[in-house]
Amino acid sequence: MNPMMFFLLILFLFLLAGIRIIFEYKRALKFRFGKYVKTLNPGFRWIIPIVETIQVVDIRVITINIISQEVMTEDNVPCSIDGVVFFQIRDPEKAVLEVEEFSFAITQLSQAALRDVCGKVELDTILSKREEMGKNIKAIVESETHQWGIEIIDVKIKDIQLPENMRRMMANQAEAERSRRARIILAQAEEQAADMLLQAGKKIDQSPSAIKLRLYQTLSNIAAEKNSTILFPFPEEVLPRKSKE
Repeated sequence: MNPMMFFLLILFLFLLAGIRIIFEYKRALKFRFGKYVKTLNPGFRWIIPIVETIQVVDIRVITINIISQEVMTEDNVPCSIDGVVFFQIRDPEKAVLEVEEFSFAITQLSQAALRDVCGKVELDTILSKREEMGKNIKAIVESETHQWGIEIIDVKIKDIQLPENMRRMMANQAEAERSRRARIILAQAEEQAADMLLQAGKKIDQSPSAIKLRLYQTLSNIAAEKNSTILFPFPEEVLPRKSKE
């Protein structure tokens, strides 16, 4: 092979080996002999093979699961809680140079923060104020990740697993509460019905014709089935009436 052609082939392979394509949602940190040089933006880029290397960082919103953590609440109730963390890299240089394996670091921080926050409140607070618990966990994690150039978008508590006996007790409590409300509503209905009957009785008592009509309506209701005989031992006119003033 011609030495010139061989040289050109080696040069072509050398140039080809240095070609890098960086996608829009990524950034690449360039290192020369292990020393950081600059951050490469998206597009067609070329580096010196062997001499230079790059480390690509995804700047999209990244999701990390918080594996189930055994937590003892303030009122001494054991439970298992898991969640999810949403974060985004704002400064790729700090995310790579300031911390090793930032994803693992955020996972560990989130697990510790979840145990710390949920262990300081009662179970009822965790169940009813998940959003507030997530914000508290986010604040703790974000205080550490801010110096790494990473922004915590949100932290959500996904699931809370309770012991079987505790679930039964909570179900009994809810059933008792519903029964209490039903009895209160029934008592209020009886009270309102009694008031209405009292008012109706007073109005009927003021009119002899109303009393007579009410009597006939009652007799009509009794005789609706046509299986009974009604006897009056005395005429209806002798019934006591309210004297007119």
